[in-house]
Amino acid sequence: MTVIAGLVHNGRVHLGGDSAGVAGLRITVRRDPKIFRNGPYVMGFTTSFRMGQLLHHAFRAPKPAGDLDRFMTTVFVDKLRKCLKEGGWARKDAEQESAGTFLVGINGRLFAVYGDYQIAEPADGYAAVGCGEGFALGALHATADLDLKPRKRLELALSAADHHSAGVSAPFTYVATRRQPA
Repeated sequence: MTVIAGLVHNGRVHLGGDSAGVAGLRITVRRDPKIFRNGPYVMGFTTSFRMGQLLHHAFRAPKPAGDLDRFMTTVFVDKLRKCLKEGGWARKDAEQESAGTFLVGINGRLFAVYGDYQIAEPADGYAAVGCGEGFALGALHATADLDLKPRKRLELALSAADHHSAGVSAPFTYVATRRQPA
């Protein structure tokens, strides 16, 4: 299920997401958004609506401090793990914890958080997750050198995923980090 696409433009992170809830061959258009703000962060999830609900409503995202790479891989992930455990969603198999996948934007940087809690920052300045990931990435790559606004690039990426993936459905929603004070 899902396509979440994100990109960095002029110091802000922009995310777009679809509305599909998929179970087997059944698809439901959901009202609850897969992308949202959480404090200074923007987030967009795939994997599980329960995980997304915890990220949106229970996760008290810590304020970034110091080296952002170090912060994201330690403080942020530690708080995330605790939230998902307390919410009954984190899984453990053979003593290894796993969660789900989501995009997160903060301080003009875009990160993907994967199921093993690794933090990845795409060098291209854009990323996508979910079953429509490949289609969205192709559209984001194809539009990278065009003079398009971030929202238009995301619309094209989500539309490509919607057209080609049975697990993606409009309507699409969008969110961006707030502008940094000058």
